[in-house]
Amino acid sequence: MSSALQDVHRAGIPGVFAEVRDEGRVWRGASGVADVDTGRPVRPGMRQRVGSVTKTFTAAAVMQQVERGRVGLDTPIGTYLPHLVPGERGRKITVRMLLNHTSGIPDYIPYAFPSLKGWDPAHASPESLDDNRFRRFRPAELIELGLSAPPAAEPGAPTGVYSNTNYLLLGQLLEEVTGMPAERYITRHVIQRAGLRHTGFPDGPRVRGPHSRMYEALYGLIDPPRDYSVYDMSWVSTGAGLVSTMEDLNRFYARLLDGRIVRHATLAEMQRTVPVRALDGTTIDYGLGLHREDIPGCGTFWGHDGTVWGAGTLSLTRADGRRQMSVAVNLMRWNELDSSGRPQPHPIDGALETLYHRALCGS
Repeated sequence: MSSALQDVHRAGIPGVFAEVRDEGRVWRGASGVADVDTGRPVRPGMRQRVGSVTKTFTAAAVMQQVERGRVGLDTPIGTYLPHLVPGERGRKITVRMLLNHTSGIPDYIPYAFPSLKGWDPAHASPESLDDNRFRRFRPAELIELGLSAPPAAEPGAPTGVYSNTNYLLLGQLLEEVTGMPAERYITRHVIQRAGLRHTGFPDGPRVRGPHSRMYEALYGLIDPPRDYSVYDMSWVSTGAGLVSTMEDLNRFYARLLDGRIVRHATLAEMQRTVPVRALDGTTIDYGLGLHREDIPGCGTFWGHDGTVWGAGTLSLTRADGRRQMSVAVNLMRWNELDSSGRPQPHPIDGALETLYHRALCGS
């Protein structure tokens, strides 16, 4: 494992850290630097902005409300949030469709960050990233951007389209049915129930506690990569706003899959997958806030990946709970784009693939 981590660093990631669990045994490691200017080393226990891994926490919170009878999975979202999703859309889109990304509501991010221009390499720029660094977004403002854009698909289409707008709506649903801010509910009833000590929603643009700087290359548009570790995370909130550690993520997924966050029957509902087109154009097997990964010879794994500006995370747990991996990197979008906007291969890709396989399947 140590050599695989070092290979990721040598391939171009400034810092990478991980925790792997195998039937009670725990391995933690790190390679590289947390700060390219000072050479401060990266450490296994550092905190990380974990991006869309947050979606599993939000989904678990919503499913707790389903268990209590306050939310119906197949109830139209307009029943709960008529002011946010009015009219025909509110009647057609169900809570389940938000959870598994089959709502057809497009992602708001291209509209909140207009300089990205759909990642068109001829016209995109990082200007919006800097403009929004300290901007405080309201969830309703971002939801409106997504709802005002052309639909990505019909509600309930056989193949979903991944969209952060769905999970901001689910945050508003939690607030509506619990009477408290969604972040507070998730903290009390998911994070604390799982016994996590280093996980939470940031209360400002800075990460509290030991953490790495987070470098964004934006597909070669930012050279050298720029540090975005100080950033107001209201642009993703209940969709991708959490800070955590690799140890906490492994503990969370172990307890979720063991039926200690939601009931086993509820977990089975979360594990009913549909094909979903991800933001990078690939198709993933997606349940209700959970991503399924089948690895030949190693088994079926559940978890989620996540990226924000400068930080990437992947956490996967085998279905039997006996093998777990959580990995963090402090550089994102390292691939350059070709003239059609497709990411080109980079040595980091292969090094990470080798690391993941070794961590999940053993040597």
